Amino acid sequence: MEKQSPLLCSELSVQRRLYEVTLNCAILAWKDVQNAKKHTGRAIYGAVKAGSHCVPVCEIIAVQEKEDDSPCKDTGKWQKVPQSPADSCQHAFTVFYVERTRQHCWRCSNVTFQCSEHSLCLLWIQTIKEQLALLTNRPKSLLVYINPYGGKQRGKQIYDHKVAPIFSRASIFTDVIVTEHANHARDHLKAEADLKKYDGVVCVGGDGMFSEIMHGLVSRTQRDAGVDENSSEETLIPCGLRIGIIPAGSTDCICYATVGSNDPVTSALHMVVGDSQPMDVCSVHSDERFLRYSVSLLGYGFYGDVLTDSERKRWMGPARYDISGVKTFLSHRYYEGTVSFLPAEENLGTPRDKAQCRSGCSICRRSSSDKLLSKEDEASVSDVDCRDTWTVIRGKFLAINAASMSCACPRSPKGLSPSAHLADGTTDLILVRKCSRIDFLRHLLRHTNKKDQFDHSFVEVYRVKQFRFTPRFQECGSEMDLRESRAGGKRFFCQICRENRACGCMSSQSNWNCDGEILPHTAIQVRVHCQLIKLFARGIEEQPVFEDLYAHCQLNNPPNHEP
Repeated sequence: MEKQSPLLCSELSVQRRLYEVTLNCAILAWKDVQNAKKHTGRAIYGAVKAGSHCVPVCEIIAVQEKEDDSPCKDTGKWQKVPQSPADSCQHAFTVFYVERTRQHCWRCSNVTFQCSEHSLCLLWIQTIKEQLALLTNRPKSLLVYINPYGGKQRGKQIYDHKVAPIFSRASIFTDVIVTEHANHARDHLKAEADLKKYDGVVCVGGDGMFSEIMHGLVSRTQRDAGVDENSSEETLIPCGLRIGIIPAGSTDCICYATVGSNDPVTSALHMVVGDSQPMDVCSVHSDERFLRYSVSLLGYGFYGDVLTDSERKRWMGPARYDISGVKTFLSHRYYEGTVSFLPAEENLGTPRDKAQCRSGCSICRRSSSDKLLSKEDEASVSDVDCRDTWTVIRGKFLAINAASMSCACPRSPKGLSPSAHLADGTTDLILVRKCSRIDFLRHLLRHTNKKDQFDHSFVEVYRVKQFRFTPRFQECGSEMDLRESRAGGKRFFCQICRENRACGCMSSQSNWNCDGEILPHTAIQVRVHCQLIKLFARGIEEQPVFEDLYAHCQLNNPPNHEP
């Protein structure tokens, strides 16, 4: 990082100690001038004991003048004569900033600087505000949807007590809508919301609420651009507004995978500082008809059965997932079908390369820079022309999963696919073939420890850009028809088996679990749309040093060049 010339440098006091305070376009730093020891200053927001502190300007939340509550006014009473400048009657201003705590959580901290002259105090406040005004990526107006029924029904309370004060302090205007029924937010975004008034959309709830917001925003963007969502070959238009997630639901996997914690304050602070994390979205079609979008998990077989069974037990709350999981595991159903997929390029890595997606991920950045070239390739090469590159796999499967992110959560810190990336234009296709209950249990348990869950002979994983699934009873062409024609009189009974799911002559079909929602169709076609949406997040950080934070701020807030 190149050295920045200071904008201001003064000796100010903090809690009766004198500090040398310096501000440039990148950092606000203050150092205890009474401390003779030298310090490197590399610690972020350095410890108070060290006497040296450093805050990136891009992570300053606000600055305000502190009301004069000192007893220095003439009250007609005898007052103690100040022994030092720090004890004299002073004006003060408070800087609110982001401070990192444990496990990727942030909190709003503050420091109050005192100075003897009011003009100097106003100069510091004005200069800091001018620097904050240059951060063009910060939102000024947000549309907020609150789900009052999700999780433990604490969404409104979480927003009012933890999030709204932060937005108010950062001078962010908000329009708040408390949803009244399912898909309220989706329908409002698709048809009624005046999106030009806002810099982002915020959902207060769980993964289901996020899915509503995402569907409404993506559908609205495609409609305004004249894109037909029912066509699986259409290239979708990226959304212009970012989406913020305030976790307040039964499951908050998307927030956990993009921020690293399920803390409402942390998520709100990511919105205030204007973080931006691009994210892939999968479109799901069946018979040239649009079904849903997915950003995390598409699961057929085990995870589809768990969701289907848990929907009948909603009265049990979050515990229903555990009960349904055990029941589904004991049933040990497998499903026959054909999976065909279009593999991703080798330069995007593999699901087993141990390269985890973190803040500033190089693979996701590379995908972003190559996005325009890939659009030209898609326009010039049709699906028919590249059909020879598709891979086809037939078999009996306990589970077919497509993970567009790690799907990490507190119970599974690594997730379904630890090396899946948020914004590389691919999804990790995981095929779990028929095996014994003990082997399948070993595979499931590895999601909770550090062992490789793909290191089994019955597990295959591929990084793909598109894939299709056709269950056995829907396979067309020659194989099924030829088998039935040779059977002669049995063809009639096979038709009965197809129509009667209770018949044991043929494996019954499962349902697709699409980000926690059941899909009504079994045969589907899935396509990944690279970086279709953006979140108010920056990915999971790994012990950042100041230089990393400065680079991130420069990336999200490019300098304005005056003509």
